[in-house]
Amino acid sequence: MERNTYIDNIDVELAKEQYFSKLNIQPQFEGINVIDSLDRITYEAVMAKISSPNYNAAAMDGICVKSSNTIGATETNPKILELHKDFIYVNTGNPVKEPYDAVIMIEDVIILDDERVQILKAAHPWQHVRQIGEDIVATEMIIPSRQKIRPIDIGALISGGIESLKVFKRPKIGILPTGTEIVEDFKDLEEGKIIDSNSRVFEAAIRKNGAVPKRYSPHKDDYDLLKNAILKAVEENDMLLIIAGSSAGTADYTVKLIRELGEVVIHGVAMKPGKPTILGIINNKPVIGIPGYPVSAYLVFETFVVPLINRYLGLGEVELEKVEAVISKRIVSSLKSKEFVRVNLGYVNDKLVATPLSSGAGVTMSLVKADGIGIIPRNLEGVEAGDSIEVELLKPLSSIKNTLVSIGSHDLIMDILGDMVKLSSGHVGSMGGILAMKRGECHLAPIHLLDEETGEYNINYVKKYFPNTKMALIKGVKRKQGFIVQKGNPKNIKDFKDLVREDVSYVNRQRGAGTRILLDYHLKLDNLNPEDIKGYSREMTTHMAVATAVKTGTATTGLGIYSAAKALDLDFIDITYEDYDFLVDYRMLENPMIQEFIKVLKSQEFQERVRSLGGYEFANTGDIVVI
Repeated sequence: MERNTYIDNIDVELAKEQYFSKLNIQPQFEGINVIDSLDRITYEAVMAKISSPNYNAAAMDGICVKSSNTIGATETNPKILELHKDFIYVNTGNPVKEPYDAVIMIEDVIILDDERVQILKAAHPWQHVRQIGEDIVATEMIIPSRQKIRPIDIGALISGGIESLKVFKRPKIGILPTGTEIVEDFKDLEEGKIIDSNSRVFEAAIRKNGAVPKRYSPHKDDYDLLKNAILKAVEENDMLLIIAGSSAGTADYTVKLIRELGEVVIHGVAMKPGKPTILGIINNKPVIGIPGYPVSAYLVFETFVVPLINRYLGLGEVELEKVEAVISKRIVSSLKSKEFVRVNLGYVNDKLVATPLSSGAGVTMSLVKADGIGIIPRNLEGVEAGDSIEVELLKPLSSIKNTLVSIGSHDLIMDILGDMVKLSSGHVGSMGGILAMKRGECHLAPIHLLDEETGEYNINYVKKYFPNTKMALIKGVKRKQGFIVQKGNPKNIKDFKDLVREDVSYVNRQRGAGTRILLDYHLKLDNLNPEDIKGYSREMTTHMAVATAVKTGTATTGLGIYSAAKALDLDFIDITYEDYDFLVDYRMLENPMIQEFIKVLKSQEFQERVRSLGGYEFANTGDIVVI
């Protein structure tokens, strides 16, 4: 089979410029009823047909008077007015007609009898009267062109006498998922098959951005079937998104089909993830080949599709709000590509800190959890912890400001805590947490560090790394550590000596993780050489990732927590209970977010939820140890 090759590795902005300049997008308009216009974009300025109010109206309940007749009225010299001669009663909104020109509130009127009232203060002309055109004057502009119509705009349009208006026509965008392995019904999901989620994401994103989606069922990797499907979709839509098949595999037909049916302007963009993007044109319509990995797909959609939708809607390019943030972990990037990194954000001592999430192009949850997208420019090899990077916000900065930043060791209880308090949690291992704390990049650092000489957890490490700073440990949980093994323990793993066996493969935690330190401690006790362990250099950043490797058979065993084994219905060989605590700067204990965190740790709800995971004990949880 013929294999595709990329023809480009073009800069993102240059790719957009070249592609968009080849497209002859001519926005169209349509007329709609005002009451159906929410979130539509005005095609032209809308001018009022009538004034609002269109008559002089009472702004208060009271009496309508001739202001000239009230001159001289005071508390010491009150005036008496006669009904129908000097005044009439009015309610809010009633017309004010000659000879009357002012309203006195009923609260300021003393009623003497059915025909007479007394006033203690003079009224000035047009007092408490909404005059014609006070709100809207006929012929004035209510809203300009290219404005997204808000609920309050609809009220103004109706008040200005507008029944219908011109808006930019919403483009129809076809979504064509491809791949023999793709299914759309859960009952068809089996080994080797993947549920189609990308097209559903695009459906929602297209609607959110003001266009009309038309999703097609997944198509197999069959050249002729795909060709017919593409031709049909191009005919029925203003733009077509083809999901998957854009890479360099032998069954990746998208680029060949676009080239056969139209023109491939660019294949291969200098962005990571998202490199194999195809920017094509068929029948003068944009056709974009989007990689199948969820994160790649989302980023390509935001980078290329959203700006095109905005063009159809008569809008300029709308950029996400960008901020500068300090990165909490070293990131290696490619010189060849602009790299997009999903990050959590939080303020620590008025410094905005970005904590990287899982970086794989297929890690959907990294987008779900992300507060922003960190951007590492092309021609940069990466950034070091503590460097500043630009971040595009996915959430409002106001919601990020009250977020507790946790950087350190991973545990399943962090998900429970994240559900009970506003928490940004970065998993960089216990030592990574201590270093982040030294740099002032987190509010707290979860740690479980075993001192090889004393057998004590955490305290000596804090003393070593913070010799001149008053610190505190918030006591967390005692958790069960051991070997995670497949059901039935088929390899009969019993202790650390089994790790050097030829028939055993291991999956490790990253350097600096407390679990890694625990492993190395026991290897020294048993005089075992790490180089003799198959898989010692294979690193995972979470206990669940270790458990998944065992579950899927890519590793025989890995050291981890009992709750991770239980979550995936695996067996577990006990080794020890360890202290999983939270390191904080002593001065931070008065911070309201830390106070709330401690309160949650001590709560019955939290402890009951943690007990349901299995493998945890509570001893002095929430207590403070000053160091």
